Amino acid sequence: GWAAWKTYVGRPETNVTRCKSLGVLGSALRSSQNEQALPVLEANLALVRRYWSCHVDEILCAQGNIACCLDSLVLYEESLVLKREVYAGHVSYFGVSHERTILNGNNLMKSLATCGIFDEARSLGRKLLDIANKSLGPSHSSSIYARLRLAHALFLDPAATRSDPCSQNRSVAAASTPHLTQATTLSNAWPC
Repeated sequence: GWAAWKTYVGRPETNVTRCKSLGVLGSALRSSQNEQALPVLEANLALVRRYWSCHVDEILCAQGNIACCLDSLVLYEESLVLKREVYAGHVSYFGVSHERTILNGNNLMKSLATCGIFDEARSLGRKLLDIANKSLGPSHSSSIYARLRLAHALFLDPAATRSDPCSQNRSVAAASTPHLTQATTLSNAWPC
C-alpha cells in the first residue's frame, strides 16, 4: 500500500498509475486501519470522478470500497445508502444478470438485513437468486452466496415464519447444494 503510493505520489494528479496506487493504499489500509482507510478511499473516488468520470466501472468500484469500509466502521446506514447507489449503477451499466451486478446486489441484501429492512432484503434476495441461477447457474459462487444471504435475512427477520415460501425452501436448497461448505466459507470470507 504505502510503497505503491510513495513510488507514484510525485506523478501528476492525472496519472492513472498514481490514482490506482491511491486505491491500492486505501484497500491495504482497510485490512487493519479502517479509520485511516476511509479518507484515502474517498480521495481516490474524488480523483476518479474528477479525471475519469467516463469510467463508470471504476467509480462504482471506488464507491463499493468506501461502502465496505463504512461497514467495517459500523456505519451501516451510510453504507446502505452507498450500496443502493452502487447496485443501481451496476444494474444500469452492466445489466441485471452480470456477475458484478449480482455480487453487489448480494452486498446490498446483507446491508438491508443488517439495517432491519427485511421485506426489501427478501424481495431483492428472491429476485437475485432467480437471476443468478438462470445466468450463472445454481452452483456458481454468486448464486450460492445469494442463497446464503437470503437465508441469513430470513434468519434475522423476527417476523419470518416457516410458512414463508422461502423459509420452507431454505433447508431444501441448502441440502441440495453440493457446495454448502464452499458457501459457508464464502460467507465468512466476504468483506461486505
